[in-house]
Amino acid sequence: MDRRKVYVLMVLWAMAHLSSPGYSLRALRRTTGGRRGSTGLTGQDANGVPLRRSKRGWMWNQFFLLEEYTGTDLQYVGKLHSDADRGDGSVRYVLNGEGAGTLFKIDEKSGDIHATKRLDREEKAYYILHAKAVNRFTNEALEGESEFIIKIHDINDNEPRFTKDPYMARVPEMSDIGTSVIQVTATDADDATYGNSARVVYSILEGQPYFSVDPDTGLIKTALPGMDREVKENYQVVIQAKDMAGQMGGLSGTTTVSITLSDVNDNPPRFTKTLYEFRVPESTELGSVVGLIRAMDADIGENAEMDYRIIGSDGPGMFDITTNRSTQDGVIVLRKPLDYERKRQYSLRVQVENVHINPRFFSMGPFRDEATIKIIVEDVDEPPVFERASYVMEVKEDAARNTVIGSVSASDPDDKNSLVRYSIDRRTDMDRVFNIHAGNGSVFILRELDREENAWHNISVIATEFNNPRQISRVPVYIRVLDVNDNAPTFATNYETFVCENARANQVIQTVSATDPDEPLGGHRFFFSLAQEAAGKANFSVRDNKDNTAGILTRRNSYNSLQKSIYHVPVVISDGEFPMQSSTNTLTIRVCTCDREGNMKLCNTEALTARAGLSTGALVAILLCVIILLMIVVLFAALRRQRKKEPLIISKEDVRDNVVSYNDEGGGEEDTQAFDIGTLRNPEAIEESKQRRDILCLSHKCHNIFGIFISNDKKRNKRAQRETLC
Repeated sequence: MDRRKVYVLMVLWAMAHLSSPGYSLRALRRTTGGRRGSTGLTGQDANGVPLRRSKRGWMWNQFFLLEEYTGTDLQYVGKLHSDADRGDGSVRYVLNGEGAGTLFKIDEKSGDIHATKRLDREEKAYYILHAKAVNRFTNEALEGESEFIIKIHDINDNEPRFTKDPYMARVPEMSDIGTSVIQVTATDADDATYGNSARVVYSILEGQPYFSVDPDTGLIKTALPGMDREVKENYQVVIQAKDMAGQMGGLSGTTTVSITLSDVNDNPPRFTKTLYEFRVPESTELGSVVGLIRAMDADIGENAEMDYRIIGSDGPGMFDITTNRSTQDGVIVLRKPLDYERKRQYSLRVQVENVHINPRFFSMGPFRDEATIKIIVEDVDEPPVFERASYVMEVKEDAARNTVIGSVSASDPDDKNSLVRYSIDRRTDMDRVFNIHAGNGSVFILRELDREENAWHNISVIATEFNNPRQISRVPVYIRVLDVNDNAPTFATNYETFVCENARANQVIQTVSATDPDEPLGGHRFFFSLAQEAAGKANFSVRDNKDNTAGILTRRNSYNSLQKSIYHVPVVISDGEFPMQSSTNTLTIRVCTCDREGNMKLCNTEALTARAGLSTGALVAILLCVIILLMIVVLFAALRRQRKKEPLIISKEDVRDNVVSYNDEGGGEEDTQAFDIGTLRNPEAIEESKQRRDILCLSHKCHNIFGIFISNDKKRNKRAQRETLC
C-alpha cells in the first residue's frame, strides 16, 4: 500500500515538472537574420561553387520519464515541434532510434511522444532517439535530423539485497567489547545519484545485547564482555539493510549471520577424583598398562591437551605415566617387576597440566591439578625361583660314576613355601650322561667322561612345585670337563723320509714334531728319544731340539740300497705331565740315490713299492693269482663241453651220500662244501652258477693272499713276504 502511494506521488510530481516552461519542447528561434530555412554564405568549394551553412530551425532538450508507470493511459513523454509547422498538417514528424515504434510512439501530425510500456530504469536508464520534420507531401526535410535523450527517472522500487545469506563467522570467546566479527554488505539496484533510494542503513534485529552493527559499514562487533563458549557457543544474528537512509517508507532486506564462539584456554584441567585405586597381579609383565586416569577440561582441541607426570612415589621407578593424545587419558605403565612377598602396595602422586597455556588467563587460577593413585599388588602362585640365573660346574674327565659335581637350589617365592622337586630336561641330555637328586638338587655323573670328545655339556634343570606341578621353572647348567693327561703324544703327521746313499754321518735328514689331544695348563712339552731296544744297532739317532721337535740324524757316512733299502727307526715321544704318557712311533726311512746337492734321483723298486704299501712278494702273489683265475675260467668252459652221459644209478631210491672236499690248509667247516650225489648220475645237471669245490677254495685262498699283500700295514707286508702263495 505504501509503495502505491509512492508511485502516485512520483507520477504527479513528474507531470507537474514536465508541464513547466523549462521542460516544454519548443523550436529554438533563429538567432541570425533572413527567412526560415535560408542559408548563409560560408565560402566556395573546389569548383568555385559557393558553400552555405544551413541554420538550425529546431533543437531538442533532454526528456525525462518516470519509471514503473502504473496508469491506465499511455504515459506522455513530450512533444516535438518545428518552426516550419503552420498547423495546416503539411508537416510530418518522424522518430528513429532506440525503442522507436515499440517503446515510444510519435503522433506524426502533432509530434506528441508517448511510452507504450512500463519502463524499468534498472533495466535501461536512458534511450537515445533521433527526430526530424519532413513535408508530408514531398518528403522534403524541413529541419535537419536532431538527437535527443529520454532519461528514465528512478523511483525507489528495489529493496536492498545482501551479498550472502547466511553469513558464517567466528570470534574468540571472552573477547572484549568492540571486537570485530564480520562485515555484511547489502546492495540496492536503485539510482545512487538520485535521491536516497540507494542509500542503505544497517540495523540489528536479533542478536542483542551480544552483538552490534555499524549502520553505515555493516561491520558486526561484540557488544557484551565475557561471552563464554562453555555456556553458549552459537548465536544467530539477524541484520536489516533499509534504503531511503532508513527513513519512513524505505524498502529493506535482511540476512542471518551465524556466529560461533571459538575456544580459548580459559579452563584448567581438573581430576574427577582425588584418589584412584587399582589392583594389579604380581605376575603382570613389564610394559603392561596398570590403569587409566582422566582429568576433565571444558576446553576443546589443543586447549584441552594435557600432560601427566608422577611427582611423588614410594616405589621410585616402578611405574611411569604417559598421555594418550587421542583421548587425553593418563596411562600408568609398569616398569619394574612386582613382588607380592616384598611390597604389597604402592602410592603415587600425579599432576596434570595443560600443554598450551594462554598468558591472558593466568589470573583465572593455576592450570594444573593433582591426585593420588593407590596400586595394590595381588598375590599369584608363582613357579620356583632359582638362586642363580645359571650354574657353571667343573668335573675331571677321569671322575668315577655317581660323582657329585655340584648342586642347584630353587625355592617357592609364595608365602606357602611349597617343596621343590628337581629333574633334568632329557632333551638337553640325550645320552643320559648326568642325573640330579630330586630332593636336594645335587648333580652327578652317570657315565665316564672324555674331555677330548666333549669339553662342555649344557643341560637344563627343571624345578617343579610339589603342590602344583604346573608351576615349573628352568635354569641352564654349564658343565666343564677338566683335562686329565690320559693321551700319549704321537707324530704330528705321517712323515715320508729318505736318506741318500752318499749321506754323511750326523747329517739331519728329518725334523719331526708331535701332537697330543690333551690340553695342559702350561702348554705341551714333548721329549724325543730313540727306543732303547734299537739303541745298540741303530743306523740313525734322535736328537731332541728342546722345542717340541726332534731331528733324525745319520750315524754313518754311506748307505747301500742294494744291501738294505728301508730302515725303521723307533722314536719314543713322552709328555711332561703327570702321569706321564709316552708312545713309540716308527719312522720309515728309504735309501735313495741322490745328486751332489742331496736331491733324490732314484729309489730301488722295493723302496718304491714300500712307499706305495706293496712289497716285491706282494706283486708276485698278485700276478700268480691272476694266472690261476684265468685257468679256472678255461677249466670251467671245458667242463661245459662234456657230453651228456647216463647216470650210474638210475633208481630214485638209492641211498645218497655227501662228498666233502677240503682245501689244502684244512680250514674246517668254513672250507667245506657238500655236493649232492645226484650230480654223479648226470654231470650235465650241474648248475651254471655253481663251480667246483676245489676251484672255489683256490680262488678264495688267492683272494685272501691278495688282501694281505695290498694292506698298508708295514708289519703285515713284511710277514706276508715270507708266506708261500697257492
